[in-house]
This record gives sequence, structure tokens and C-alpha cells, in this order.
Amino acid sequence: MSQPRLYRISFHNQGQVYEVYARQVSHGGMPGFVEVEKLVFGERSSVVVDPGEEKLKTEFENVERFYVPLHSVIRIDEVSKQGAARIVAGGDSKVTPFPLYLNDVTKK
Repeated sequence: MSQPRLYRISFHNQGQVYEVYARQVSHGGMPGFVEVEKLVFGERSSVVVDPGEEKLKTEFENVERFYVPLHSVIRIDEVSKQGAARIVAGGDSKVTPFPLYLNDVTKK
């Protein structure tokens, strides 16, 4: 039997880069957003606890799905093996997020 798909999603959030693992990723029902469902975290029975992953578990506790703006997504990879979910400071990244302009230039 085939193994369920697993995705690694990297995105910008409030000056930091989040890297999470999920079973379902799609364009969803909201234009301009990526829908992320069924988050996957490491085993709770492990002796070593990763504080970064624990922070993400707490932040996404009771979240069934969430939406990430397209301009915040760095990349989405389908992976065969799960790694640790993490949060990285955004300042040390060589990836620059797509600029977001909130002013509507069509209004005159």
C-alpha cells in the first residue's frame, strides 16, 4: 500500500521563516492563499524535546487548517521523510519575500 503524501511548507510569518510538515496542501477556496491541512509533528514519546517544534505545536494546537498568502510562501516540497518543524529568524535568509503593496493604485 502506498504511503500517504507528506509536504514540507516554508513560508514567511512576521519576520520569521516557518517550516512545517503537512499531509494536505492545496490552493483551497480562497484566491491568493495556499491551504495547509493535517499538520504533522514529531513523536511525543521521544526523550529529546525540540523547543522550536514545541513552540509550533503550541501555536498550531487545535488548528484544523490554515491559509498562507501566496506571496509569503518560499517553497513547498513533497518529501519522503519527515524532519523537525522549526522557526528560523528571517533576517539571515537570502530569500526576499515578494513585496506587498496595500495601496490600491487603480483608485484615482
